[in-house]
Amino acid sequence: MHLQAKAKINWALEITGTRADGYHLLDGVMQSLALCDELDIFPADTLSLSVDGAPLSQGEDNLVLKAAKALQQHTGCMPGAHIRLQKHIPMGAGLGGGSADCAAALKGLNDFWHLGLSTKTLLDIGVKLGADVPFCTLGTPMRAQGIGEILSPVPCKRTFPLVLLQPCEGLSTKEIFAAYHAENPKGGNVDMVIKALENGDLALMEQSSVNMLEAVSVKKKPELQQAKDALYRCSAAFARMTGSGSVVFGAFETAQQAKEAYNTLSALYQTCILTETTA
Repeated sequence: MHLQAKAKINWALEITGTRADGYHLLDGVMQSLALCDELDIFPADTLSLSVDGAPLSQGEDNLVLKAAKALQQHTGCMPGAHIRLQKHIPMGAGLGGGSADCAAALKGLNDFWHLGLSTKTLLDIGVKLGADVPFCTLGTPMRAQGIGEILSPVPCKRTFPLVLLQPCEGLSTKEIFAAYHAENPKGGNVDMVIKALENGDLALMEQSSVNMLEAVSVKKKPELQQAKDALYRCSAAFARMTGSGSVVFGAFETAQQAKEAYNTLSALYQTCILTETTA
């Protein structure tokens, strides 16, 4: 079985509160990308994982194996499989690569092992493994609330050409959230972000979207702002940091504009990726 684990971007990311257990309550809009990791599942007597393309653990702390173990625990079955993971999504990027891999493993092994679990059950298992796993399990544009488990479909009439830049190493999510609490930045208008996505209106997206973790991240890593500025100089209609970083994405009105920006910026940034959103 061959599977794609698609990256995601946050069109908007706002913090609305904190639960008693310390989890942050969120409100934002996410969309999947053509950029993806690849998983291949092979029959085997035992459960194992191999990883190519990134220095990731192949042990039980890997989210792919955590997903497999969670399915085994939920069903009481102990089937085997060998999973080969090919990484293409940058790590420490805010692109949800680990969550996407986890979600792909949940869906793929549910079919591969003929478990017959419903989508709702997979979502319930997934949220215990990571806040972005439910979104990655569904994969369509969504408003994400709660800790990421309250998902509402968002209409989207077009795809958006993107250029992704990773100008610095990954940031500590814990450190960024601590800095956020110290500064308490202002939010935007998520309802208008949804309208912008539905209408394919990047100008409205620019006016209404905020990633509330971006300002504090830029203070720690000024390279993020420099990457945004570079995208705007190359005709991006909209540019933001995704997640808690360290990738900044630029959205373009046309594929030609994105290709020209990629040609320019790939000479300046080691990690520069040309991709697009998916419906």
